[in-house]
Amino acid sequence: MFWRMTGLSAASPVDTILDKENFTLEELLDEDEIIQECKALNSRLINFLRDKAQVEQLLRYVMEEVPEDSEKKRSFKFPFIACEIFTCEIDVILRTLVEDEELMDLLFSFVKPDHPHSTLLSGYFSKVVICLMLRKTAPLMNYVQGHPEIVVQLVDLIGITSIMEVLIRLIGADENIYSNYGDTMQWLENTDVLEMIADKFSSSDSPEVHANAAEILCAVTRCAPPSLATKICSPSFVGRLFHHALEESRPKSVLVHSLSVCISLLDPKRLASASYQAFRSNLSHGALVTASPETVDGMLESLGNLLKLLDTSSAENILPTPYGYLRPPLGKHRLKIVEFISVLLTIGSETAEKELIRQSAIKRSIDLFFEYPYNNFLHHHVENIIVSCLEGKRTELIEHVLNDCDTVGKILVAERLSSLSTESNAPTVPSEEKAPPRIGNVGHMTRIANKLIQLGNSNSIIQAHLQENTEWVEWQTNVLVKRNEVENVYHWACGRPTSLHDRGRDSDDDDYRDRDYDVAALANNLSQAFRYGIYSNDDIEEAQGSLERDDEVILKCELCLNIAFLLILVGCNMQCDKYSLLFSKKKFVTVS
Repeated sequence: MFWRMTGLSAASPVDTILDKENFTLEELLDEDEIIQECKALNSRLINFLRDKAQVEQLLRYVMEEVPEDSEKKRSFKFPFIACEIFTCEIDVILRTLVEDEELMDLLFSFVKPDHPHSTLLSGYFSKVVICLMLRKTAPLMNYVQGHPEIVVQLVDLIGITSIMEVLIRLIGADENIYSNYGDTMQWLENTDVLEMIADKFSSSDSPEVHANAAEILCAVTRCAPPSLATKICSPSFVGRLFHHALEESRPKSVLVHSLSVCISLLDPKRLASASYQAFRSNLSHGALVTASPETVDGMLESLGNLLKLLDTSSAENILPTPYGYLRPPLGKHRLKIVEFISVLLTIGSETAEKELIRQSAIKRSIDLFFEYPYNNFLHHHVENIIVSCLEGKRTELIEHVLNDCDTVGKILVAERLSSLSTESNAPTVPSEEKAPPRIGNVGHMTRIANKLIQLGNSNSIIQAHLQENTEWVEWQTNVLVKRNEVENVYHWACGRPTSLHDRGRDSDDDDYRDRDYDVAALANNLSQAFRYGIYSNDDIEEAQGSLERDDEVILKCELCLNIAFLLILVGCNMQCDKYSLLFSKKKFVTVS
């Protein structure tokens, strides 16, 4: 118990058990207050739990499967309580574990291939190991370094998310700063852990394995020792990823998650995290590593094979939708390719931009924008592609978007038709029983059009291209301007949604905040009212009596409303019994 006052508190149930001569660990685990007593550092309890025999039994509860007909306590409660005891981070208990080779062997026997790996016990195992990483970093890393097979076994279980989290922290791809981190992690530089993880894209067909492998590799690109970051950014490693991704026999999840790793390598925001900079400041070796031009070139070598997957003409699968059919559906892999193209345009690589133009990657992405008018994920990435090209400093890229891709012309055609096309060879086909619905990318087209106008004010190429198109000028005048006026929330007479810079303001108090109340004048009115006897003692007593009868106050004149606002604004209470106003606890009722 936290509070121990003689005569005022009952004895702790845990102490009652400890007072017995022949008590068991199970009796303690069955007591609800054991975790509370551990956190309160109950010395008798901790001295019992720190014993090797008790730590071993706690580990067995955490790791060992039980028969299906076992009691619920043995199946659920005891493993949970045992795990929580370890995660209380009691130093003497953790020291007993990490300093004993047999206990560490027992703990990591969980990852052996012949051991069952249920989701529940995997979570408990993960929590115990991560706790040791945080509190006993050096002993744990020394043990793992002396048993290199543990890393291989963890990689083999990468499909279990709890094991993935252990592996992420083990290789240093986590924002937590470990003590003596640089010394304890140097041995990883000579391992092939990244290659083993990448090869899971080839050796496994499980989407969970692919997703978790990509999660680890992306974590390495964001926060990892420089040696691993250098390896993952190398052209050879990127080539290994694309080799697995483009194998025809592999499931599409391999391509999706491999591209996620490449996107993480290219994303310029990935090193902006303050925690990452703090993490790096604690390292004394290595240099800041980003995707080198050679790495980008290695990605561009596979660009042609990726663009072939954007061709939907030969696909035969059909997906029914509420508005018609998709023949074929866009799919996650095509969406991820478009996202990859979008990120490639943000790194400022002239080589990448020229290659994207040469292979018509930008043009194909814009075509998909209009072929799939109801996929807003796609519209978002294509809008980013167009904006990146228009905001770039290279004239070749701007002219490609405006002329070769005919972005303005396609927007005008889509605006003119406004409904889903009934062409039989289009990927998105409306239902025959219903009228063609309105296309769903009008909002993105409006934003692109507004961006063109905005950039045209400072770019003569864009300005000239827009002014030469008489249809655009007419559409801008008759349609776009009116649409922007309607969609401008600041001009709405009512129902205005909260804007970003006005988020802290409540619509209920807009009226009095917008008015300029003279607090001094209101106070003077209050003083004058009582000075000239506008309110007599009888009036006040009558008001008090009515308040007792009915828990309401009726404010009958404008002066009283002013007084109410004054009290609200200055936030004070009038203490004088004679001149106090009694406000209802329930509500105000105003009468004109």
